[in-house]
Amino acid sequence: MTRIFSARHAAALAGAFLLTGGAVHAQKSYDPGVTDTEITIGQTNPYSGPLSSYSTQGRVQSAYYNMINAQGGVNGRKIKFFSLDDGYQPPKTVEQTRKLVEDDQVLAIVGSMGTPTNTAIVKYMNAKKVPHIMLASGASKWGNPKDNPWTMGWYPTYFTEGVIYGKYIVKNIKDAKIGILYQNDDYGKDFVNGLKQGLGDQAGKLIVKEVSYEVTDPTVDSQIVTLKGSGANVFFSATTNKVAAQAIRKAFDIDWHPTQFLVNNASSIATVLTPAGLDKSVGIISTAYLKDPADPQFADDEGIKWYREFMKKYYPEGDVNDPQNQIGISIAQTAIQVLKQSGNYLTRQNIIKQAANLKNLELPMLLPGIKINTGPDQYYPITQQQLIKFDGKSWVRFGDVLSGS
Repeated sequence: MTRIFSARHAAALAGAFLLTGGAVHAQKSYDPGVTDTEITIGQTNPYSGPLSSYSTQGRVQSAYYNMINAQGGVNGRKIKFFSLDDGYQPPKTVEQTRKLVEDDQVLAIVGSMGTPTNTAIVKYMNAKKVPHIMLASGASKWGNPKDNPWTMGWYPTYFTEGVIYGKYIVKNIKDAKIGILYQNDDYGKDFVNGLKQGLGDQAGKLIVKEVSYEVTDPTVDSQIVTLKGSGANVFFSATTNKVAAQAIRKAFDIDWHPTQFLVNNASSIATVLTPAGLDKSVGIISTAYLKDPADPQFADDEGIKWYREFMKKYYPEGDVNDPQNQIGISIAQTAIQVLKQSGNYLTRQNIIKQAANLKNLELPMLLPGIKINTGPDQYYPITQQQLIKFDGKSWVRFGDVLSGS
């Protein structure tokens, strides 16, 4: 079992463990982006535009790589990290990614944000045979090594998360009438398709209304009014931060109180529930695969202690309670493990080989029992989640750790 974190390393900010050991090859072999002293990697992130609240992932990853460099780097090499703004606009993603690959000569693209944005570059990355890995997207298409062997996601897939909600509704909500709000792209549609899969042959009967929105829409007020008018008593919100907050607030304001299911990617207390109104968010159900720093049960958890110390020292301007920071760190830790396993054999081919060779990898931010496993035919690093419900102050876990299979 590979452990990225253990309690005895907490006092030393738990990171030096990443810097030594692993499969260090005696013979050196390099591809573009690698020297005896440096490894260059890159990504795109929405530092501007409608999803800019997610850009903290790129900032916290930069801080994490700075910590790794301060501790000596990976097998003696420092990380050179480029994170470029694409505004969550696919054409801009293409432009910036070409710059990273062709001008900056990165070894790999690691942690790029978004489903439509990564969709715009997947053919290019695979044609160029450049690793396109640990993507900040849960689209199920990122687990297709047959057609796109150079591309791998990181999140639990949106589809399997949708399946979990669908199964829960069928089992636990009598006479459900489901209204759906979804982002009109691959991101939103993946959740909806998973929900329908989980509902099984009852999907057509239970879903009474589906409405969509564009990421550029200023509000979703009319969509929420439409969903209330449909008679729905269950609300599935396959949204991102800004819209999720708007939807929660509008539903409450028009006296619509369905059982709400909110996707994990938009479940932040800091950036979604607080702006919406904590009192208006009570009872919402979501899923989790990360520890919540605000949860009292993790007050003495060694991983959370390490995380708080890291944030204080390396990224003090970041919000400790924003799960996007936990995700960003975890993606960076996974990438560092891949580099560590690659040793001195830092070719693009070996990077993708090692990305598909992660065994029972434990990270400080993952919930107990959730581990990262990949293989040549298994490109989904995280396949487990747990249901959670908001009680007005924090998310409360309930039930078992589940998969969408």
